[in-house]
Amino acid sequence: MVSPASRRRAVKSVVEEGLGSTLQACRALNLARSSFYRPCQRNLSSQRQRQQVVQLSEEHPRYGYRRVTALLRREGLRINAKRVQRLRRVEGLQVRRRQRRMRRLGPQQSERLRASCPRQVWSWDFVEDQTENGTRFRILTLLDEYTRECLAVHAAWSIRAVDAITVIEAAIERYGAPQNLRSDNGPEFIAYAIQDWLQEREIKTLYIKPGSPWENGHIESFHDKLRDEFLNRELFGTLAEARVLLESWRVEYNQYRPHSSLGYLTPQEFAHGASKFGLLPASGLLPPKFAKINQTRLYQTNQPAELQL
Repeated sequence: MVSPASRRRAVKSVVEEGLGSTLQACRALNLARSSFYRPCQRNLSSQRQRQQVVQLSEEHPRYGYRRVTALLRREGLRINAKRVQRLRRVEGLQVRRRQRRMRRLGPQQSERLRASCPRQVWSWDFVEDQTENGTRFRILTLLDEYTRECLAVHAAWSIRAVDAITVIEAAIERYGAPQNLRSDNGPEFIAYAIQDWLQEREIKTLYIKPGSPWENGHIESFHDKLRDEFLNRELFGTLAEARVLLESWRVEYNQYRPHSSLGYLTPQEFAHGASKFGLLPASGLLPPKFAKINQTRLYQTNQPAELQL
């Protein structure tokens, strides 16, 4: 309790609880009474910014200060990220989480295919949760590794190979067919029905090595956000409720949530910019260096005028 603001709060607390007068509290805490009665110098604009920061941070408690700053700038507010960080620290709204380190089993033998345009590599995997009465259900997620769009989230008590085919067929009708599909070696992904269907569709499979989840890092990172920002905060009464809320979160993730690896664009904005710049050619793929250059162009083009580089 060193700062004058902390001492003023302490004096106010002492007076309100009836433990002493203002004069006695100020003497005990070595605070001048003129400092205690000093009027607030914060203007209305600063107070409005503080309220907006607190409101967004409370609506999205797992967002860091950089993502909150991006959301505020989208609303037309010119504010520095360090100011947002300071305001969140004062209000006790920081996000603290210790990341678990993963031990690799051995050196990587083959280079992993990296997506350089939309629909080049999709990845899918499962995550589990439970309803209020403890009944567990599974969630199948589908992600475009280039645009980071979540293409589908399907929740069910159990998901068989035919169910996975139904989910990806619906995604193909909406977004188009991918060239490659990355997954682990789970029984749903290596089933004969899946293999025959992929061969018929001429979609290549990219299976990761057993015990090497980092080879499917995009979907693992997405599951981390799904668990941290949604599943750990919601209590589902029924499976139908879980399906409705999952789809609502998927729409928010694609259309509203800024993505740090996309220059704080939303996945939908980045995908729209990719189609605008023609990053999906009819034949052949863009070299990685050109894909990275176009990502920078997308970031600069989709920013407001006062924030463009």
